[in-house]
Amino acid sequence: MNVATAQEPITAPVATSASYAPVALVALGVLLLTLSAKLQIPLWPVPMTMQTYVVLVIAMAYGTRLGIATLAGYLLAGALGMPVFAGTPEKGIGVPYMLGPTGGYLLGFLLSTYVMGKLAQHGWDRSLALSLAAMTLGHILILACGVAWLAIAMGWTRAIAVGLAPFLAATILKTVLAGLTLPLAWRWIAKVRKSASSRT
Repeated sequence: MNVATAQEPITAPVATSASYAPVALVALGVLLLTLSAKLQIPLWPVPMTMQTYVVLVIAMAYGTRLGIATLAGYLLAGALGMPVFAGTPEKGIGVPYMLGPTGGYLLGFLLSTYVMGKLAQHGWDRSLALSLAAMTLGHILILACGVAWLAIAMGWTRAIAVGLAPFLAATILKTVLAGLTLPLAWRWIAKVRKSASSRT
């Protein structure tokens, strides 16, 4: 089931409250990404967090445009020096941090969100099996980007050992969890849209 609904046309020069629903969803998504980055297991060189779980759910529930807007907003906040990433501000902030070991995973967030959003818009969010397939592909893209980034500095063997192997079991668990909780995200989005519409 795709939760995306058409927005009513704005008939006045000033936007109605309903038009702010996407802004609210983006803001809430950025907040969830930030909070999930802080829930981490301190592994080296990349800590394990719940972020990929949140990315999966956002991408499938929001679709491509809203999902990309949310991830772009999150990355922009980080680039501007806000401590939204895992290990910030202790391990640095801003663009220098983004060019560090986690840079590939951050890039993977955007790529996977685009791909999963497109799949969701083509009906892959309408069954648990297809949702899990899309989310598995999304997780693979995130890990592939992360490992490829690490390999530039430490070679493929070491990159796989520290950037992939420790996360495999958790990746499976987070993918399944994301698939099971996707319906909750739909209901959450519906409430946000209804709340915005009720204020018009």
